[in-house]
Order: sequence, then C-alpha cells, then structure tokens
Amino acid sequence: MSKAEKIKKFDPNNLGDKNANIFGLPFTTDEAELVIIPVPWEVTVSYSAGTAKGPQAIFDASFQVDLFDPDIAGAWKTGIAMDEINAVLHKKSNTLRKKAEKYIGMLEDGELPAKHAGMQKIQKKINSACVEMNAWVKTRTLHFMNRNKVVALIGGDHSTPLGMMQALAEKHKSFAVLQIDAHADLRDAFEGFEFSHASIMFNALKIPQIKKLVQVGIRDYCESEAELVKKSHGRVKCFYDRDIKHKMYNGSTWADICREIIVSLPEKIYLSFDIDGLDPKLCPNTGTPVAGGFEAEQILFLIQQIVESGRTILAFDINEVAPGKNEWDANVGARLLYRIANLVARSNGK
Repeated sequence: MSKAEKIKKFDPNNLGDKNANIFGLPFTTDEAELVIIPVPWEVTVSYSAGTAKGPQAIFDASFQVDLFDPDIAGAWKTGIAMDEINAVLHKKSNTLRKKAEKYIGMLEDGELPAKHAGMQKIQKKINSACVEMNAWVKTRTLHFMNRNKVVALIGGDHSTPLGMMQALAEKHKSFAVLQIDAHADLRDAFEGFEFSHASIMFNALKIPQIKKLVQVGIRDYCESEAELVKKSHGRVKCFYDRDIKHKMYNGSTWADICREIIVSLPEKIYLSFDIDGLDPKLCPNTGTPVAGGFEAEQILFLIQQIVESGRTILAFDINEVAPGKNEWDANVGARLLYRIANLVARSNGK
C-alpha cells in the first residue's frame, strides 16, 4: 500500500494501533518525512539511571497522544516513524553501566584512577564504547539524511546526540545549537568519562561548524562552566533560569524573552532538549531533576516562534526521559515529541 493510500484509509480520530509505528501512525521510515532514531544508552549517568528505557517508554506512551495539532492542520500526514530500537546497544549500555557505577563508587570513596589500574581499565573501556556509540549515531543519522529525511533522536542520556551533531556538520557549514536544559553540560570529561552526559556541550563546541551555543533554562552549573561561558567571546550565550525568572518578576513577558533568544540565533539551528529543562513535576524520574524550569507550553511556544521567524531547525533531540514506576514522564515526553516533530518538519518545508 502506498503512503497516499495509507493516508486515505487512516482515521486520526481512532485509537492508536499498537501494531503500527510510533503514535499509531501507519508509516515506515521509508515513507515518513521525519525519522526518529532511538538511542537506549546511559552509561555515564552520575545520579539516577533509567533513561536507557526512555525510547521504549516514549514509544509505548505515544499511542495515547491525540494526533490533532491546533497549529498545523493535518500534521500527521507528513509522516513520523521511529527506527528500530537497537537491542545490542541497550544491552551494552546495561553492562557498561554496572562498571561505571563501580567506578563512580570508587571515586566517591576517594580512589583516584591515576593510582588504580582497575579504574583506569574501566575508564578506558567506557570511553572507547562511547566513541563507538557516537559513530553508530552519526552513521544512522547520515543514513536517513541521505534519504532526504528530517532526523530526530530520543535518548538515553544527554551524551547520545553528539554523533547526530557530527553528522549535521558534514552537511552544513555553519549552525547553532539551541540547548534547553537545567544543566550547562560544559564539564571537561566529567568523572573521567570523555563523553559524559555532563560533557555533551563541551564536546559539541569542538565541532567547528557549530558557531554558537545558546543555552536556555540553565540553573545547575559549576564555576568552571560559568567561566567557560564568560570567556567564550560570545560563542556561548546563556539565558539562565534565574535571570529569566527575575525578568518576568519585573514585568517582562515570556514572549519578550523568546524574542531575545531568537535574536541570538542564526538561520540554522540544532535543538537539543534535555527533559530536565522542564519543571520537575513534569519529569520527576529524570536522571538529575532540579527545582525550577519551564512549563511544557513555554518550550513549545519558543519553538513555534523560532519556526515562525523563518529559521530552520535542522534536527533535534529529546533526552533524559526516565519512565520510573508509571508512564507520567514518558507521557510528557511523547506529547512534546509529537508537537516538536510537527514544528521541526514545518520549518524544513515538509
């Protein structure tokens, strides 16, 4: 059956068919205009685990999402599909996570890798595995980009999208990263792990094509990260959560602040969204929740304004969704994924 025939026969008002692809949509990755790459990986998480289960949890929760989008008529017809979850990658993450927990425990006990051969071995093994994971993500991203697909990624922890940024750098001479997050993620090899979830933006800045990093909602960061922002000569622009809230208390509207954010962005953007950028009532089981943050609609409003400004969101990720004991976090993640995917597809003319 062709895509056109599937659209004709599909009822978007019906219950989601759990035998279908994500959101109950009938499209394959060949037919969809936007393809989601799931990355079930959380080896270096430093607080609570569970994000490796995020892609499956979001997929399962997606069938409860209504497909009507009030901003984009017939948005579902564009086609969204999720790639298969890599079971080998997930198994490897679980195995290495146990080694990382042992290593982190030793660090907390005052042991140093420089004086402990066993810790050095674990560190080397995990850093090597992360290189392989990044390479897989890059290859998979290019696979779909070369087929004229808009790509998205769902993690896993926030270390997972580096390969996607590297893939974009092969296709675009210049772009910015817009990071929505509670954490700055600018630590150099946090806990000795070069590709730590806390180092994703430090590593992203090593990509020459990323001309600017715009951070929004940051509220948990160390002194060295603050100094890196200050000394970046404008390459890193941070809209701290504290500053945003103080402006709003003094009478600025969220729309005013969104305009400031958008002015700081170039034409081409990669969106990296750590779910802990939201108020933790919306993501209580995320790896490192922090008081403060945004409402879901605030983020959707910002993204909508970016798209309406004429800028292009080349690709995006959503990370750090951990299902916990119920579907709440995954439910929130799935609903945000659908709305953001529609907006990103629209910004690419899909």
